[in-house]
Amino acid sequence: MRLRNVKNKREIMDSAPNLVSNPKDNLGKWCDVFQNDHPIYVEIGMGKGDFLIAQAKMNPQFNFIGIEKYDSVMARAIEKLEEPLTNLLFIRMDAQEIDEVFFKEVAGIYLNFSDPWPKKRHANRRLTSHNFLDKYAKIFQDDEIIYQKTDNREFFEYSLLTLSNHGYVFTDLSLDLHHSNRENIIMTEYEKKFVEKGNNIYYLVAKK
Repeated sequence: MRLRNVKNKREIMDSAPNLVSNPKDNLGKWCDVFQNDHPIYVEIGMGKGDFLIAQAKMNPQFNFIGIEKYDSVMARAIEKLEEPLTNLLFIRMDAQEIDEVFFKEVAGIYLNFSDPWPKKRHANRRLTSHNFLDKYAKIFQDDEIIYQKTDNREFFEYSLLTLSNHGYVFTDLSLDLHHSNRENIIMTEYEKKFVEKGNNIYYLVAKK
């Protein structure tokens, strides 16, 4: 992913009411933060926020939290949120720390166009690696549900294998999401570009 520096990113982030500054302080207490007991869905690597902002607007009965590692990307997501949504929060953090922020309180995880980390020596950085799946097991509240979209076939095949090895079953699967007669697909910024180029989008829903 090519990152363009946002010069005033710190000012944007400091003034954002929906950006959580000390997320580890809320471990096990996110229902108190939202002031309700609605299911919480987390997108890891939310990018500029297109997908999650749309989800939050369309589904007020759920709470959403977007995690993003890079300041400049987070700043752009904040700018896209025209007005605060009571069911949407952002966290600027490394996904490696996710089990230090949540504990048995997440209903589902979205992995949209995650970095595939193609080199074998980087396999543990993939968001569907055994390393991350072990972390996710600590944060799910009840059923463990993961939604994944990617344009990278090798990464998708890797995910099918690791998820299966962790006891997940696939309740939905597509090798070409946008030619599968589905309606109301919420797209990310990258997804829109990939679809315009004619790239296949691979999709799965895995449940444990």
